[in-house]
Amino acid sequence: MTPVILLAAEKESAEVTDWAARIGWLVGLALFVALVYWLMREGWKWRGTLQGDLPELPAAPDQPGEARLTMSGRYHGSTTAGHWLDRIVAHGLGTRSLVELTLTDAGLDVVRPGATDFFVPTQALREARLDKGIAGKVLTEGGLLVVTWAHGDRLIDSGFRSERAAEHHEWVDVINSMIKSTTTEGAER
Repeated sequence: MTPVILLAAEKESAEVTDWAARIGWLVGLALFVALVYWLMREGWKWRGTLQGDLPELPAAPDQPGEARLTMSGRYHGSTTAGHWLDRIVAHGLGTRSLVELTLTDAGLDVVRPGATDFFVPTQALREARLDKGIAGKVLTEGGLLVVTWAHGDRLIDSGFRSERAAEHHEWVDVINSMIKSTTTEGAER
């Protein structure tokens, strides 16, 4: 029985003799990953250049009025209305971030720590709905609050997700009733 133990003890793994080839492969792989990352970054910048005709985002008024609704959650991005994969990146609209939403009679105030804040006046609001996705984020049916608004000559869909998804229904109802009353008031004048 001792000869079997000796044979197992003498067996060693082969030494790696071609370190240059292994290092070359690792350097090549690292360069490939860096190239792909650089191309993705350039594509993002190019998309922002193509969307350069988008006007500056409006800032919140000094006196927006009393808050009708507030929500904490995530901002998942903005797209061209009706095209949920056509992400808008100009003016930081493509940057995902945390968000604090406040709805007042003046409009929708979007405060994003670490990203550009913006304000959507009530007159620019077009629709609010529940959806399942926006560029870069897909959830269960109705898991995303999507607000459609006009900016310049474009309609934009912005996607939000509350920390408490049950709030989404109330937001849809209140925003749509605000839009309806604004449209009705505008038609009477």
